[in-house]
Amino acid sequence: MKWAEVCIHTSHEATEAVADIFHDLGAAGVVIEDPELINSYRRSGTWEYCDIPEETDIETVIVKAYLPVDAELDDKLKEFEQRINRLISYNINKGKGHISWREVQEEDWATSWKTYFHPIPVGERIVIKPSWEAYDAAPGEIVIELDPGMAFGTGTHHTTAMCIRCLEETIKGGETVFDVGAGSGILALAAAKLGAASVWAADLDAVAVRVAAENIALNQAADVVKVVQGDLLTGAPGRADIIVANIIADVIIKMLPDVPAKLKLGGVFIGSGIIAERLADVTAACLAQDLFVEKVMEEGGWAAIVARRGGN
Repeated sequence: MKWAEVCIHTSHEATEAVADIFHDLGAAGVVIEDPELINSYRRSGTWEYCDIPEETDIETVIVKAYLPVDAELDDKLKEFEQRINRLISYNINKGKGHISWREVQEEDWATSWKTYFHPIPVGERIVIKPSWEAYDAAPGEIVIELDPGMAFGTGTHHTTAMCIRCLEETIKGGETVFDVGAGSGILALAAAKLGAASVWAADLDAVAVRVAAENIALNQAADVVKVVQGDLLTGAPGRADIIVANIIADVIIKMLPDVPAKLKLGGVFIGSGIIAERLADVTAACLAQDLFVEKVMEEGGWAAIVARRGGN
């Protein structure tokens, strides 16, 4: 199958809005090339070897998505450009706003990124290991074996890493966890390996559900994790001790009114995928649902929150 790789050079501020537009046009996910993130990994020593030069233009973020090459593509590209140009009316700086696209075969974009995915420590204990590489775990390390396939989420992005660190701090053992927007299943697997007794994971995208199920089987976690295709918390069984959602601010705000009915009294909500400029909006939405924010983390222009139902 042929796909159009649509690419835009934009700003940190507009990244979430661009991702939302892509989603509305039918893209299952986006690829975000954040120069601040790339530079931070170059400097961290995580990569044993890297021939990627230091990024000097740290204000420009490249966002890519894949749309099928079909009769609707031209109209979708025109709509994308029009909606990008209208961002200014919402006081959102589109940055350079340069849009381009190229035709690619599915196998090209579905697998070429594997060259850059290697074992990486994400939290204090968790290490994400690609399924095609060997890794000798150190004492105390928890290894998640992952093949993201065509779903997104390898643990390297700030939003996923912050969620994993929050789960490390929150899970004590025996909890029920709901993972909203499961993607590759990385957060559901982290919860299971940290000691959760039951994990219900949902994603709207059928490809993500398939990939997450494969990763759950790969990690022998099917007895703990159930993954389903669904919209946010719709169909979630009973109430959870912890709800984690690594999505975007607007979707988090949309789902928050449903959280109290699905979260036990004293339970914890972990939200990420929030650009820093929208943190105040998400915090206000939490408070409106009697979810009291206990912790805020910010990295690379992104934020995560930990909120508790029913007070401290």
